[in-house]
Amino acid sequence: MWKKSFLVFLFSLSVQKAALDCERLRKPNEFPSPSLHSQTETVMRGQNVSLSCFLQNISLEITYFLFRGEKCLQTQDGKGEPMTINLTVSEAHDLGPYKCKVQVANCSKYSHPFKFTFADPVTAPVLNISVIQTKTDRYITLRCISFNGSLPIDYIFFEKNITISPVISKDVRKPAELNITESNTAEVKEYRCKAKNRLPDRVKYSQPVIIPSTGGDCGPFCLQLLLPGLLLGLIVIILILAFWMLPKYKARKATKDSAPRVYGNTPMEAGIYANVCENQADKKPVPGLEPKQCASSAQDGAEYSQEIQYAAPVFQQVAPRDQENSNNSKGGYVYSELVF
Repeated sequence: MWKKSFLVFLFSLSVQKAALDCERLRKPNEFPSPSLHSQTETVMRGQNVSLSCFLQNISLEITYFLFRGEKCLQTQDGKGEPMTINLTVSEAHDLGPYKCKVQVANCSKYSHPFKFTFADPVTAPVLNISVIQTKTDRYITLRCISFNGSLPIDYIFFEKNITISPVISKDVRKPAELNITESNTAEVKEYRCKAKNRLPDRVKYSQPVIIPSTGGDCGPFCLQLLLPGLLLGLIVIILILAFWMLPKYKARKATKDSAPRVYGNTPMEAGIYANVCENQADKKPVPGLEPKQCASSAQDGAEYSQEIQYAAPVFQQVAPRDQENSNNSKGGYVYSELVF
């Protein structure tokens, strides 16, 4: 009987000692609550992340437990070393909540819950600029918007590489605006903007937009503004000319088609050329010269040939005429006749 009482006494002593140890460990400096954290709370779908559970007191033998909901994911014993677990956040249940439990002897404590959130990265923002020009000043309005990415989105405006605005946060899909008033200057201005949401290392910049100087020739900027108007005016002129000339062309073509067509020479001209050829054939050939062939214009029944060939002149000596002798003309003159 006394043995049983002694065993009960020993057990009660051990329980009391454990209670005293647990009470001692519950002091803030002896046994603080563990810390559960990750490098980022906002992740993209399918992103790999790491969770770390750590207890500041490095002199205790600690057992770590990591839970997602009620499910224990990992257990680890250590002394002065944190427990780290790698995760892939793909589905909604992978977001958490997560908790870390540390146990020393019979005492245990839990960390605060930790949960991830999904977010979509921003796309490159679009910067639009409107300018109102006066004689002395110009009023510039900058508008920057990213059409994709989880809200809220923070915008910052730059002139070249110098920040010219505070952070402008937008909880709705509307552009951030910045108004600038400056005096007319011959300096060319270049602006751009930056967009960023909760995802780290996902910053996007817009393409730079250049505002030309107000003095002198505006150069490429004016050409960029006037080019659409010039193209539109050219298209209108081409259409007007086309509609104005098309009826005239059709009328001229109809008149030309209705007029009678005459092919080749008339019958009288053909007869003249034929007689010339016949007369030339009756002439005697001149010694030393080859007779010139003459092309005849033969009628084929439907149209006349338009080919004409001219005879070469032939010179020969002839006797003076009577009329020339009566005019006291000297003898021995040489005359020529043109023989076809």
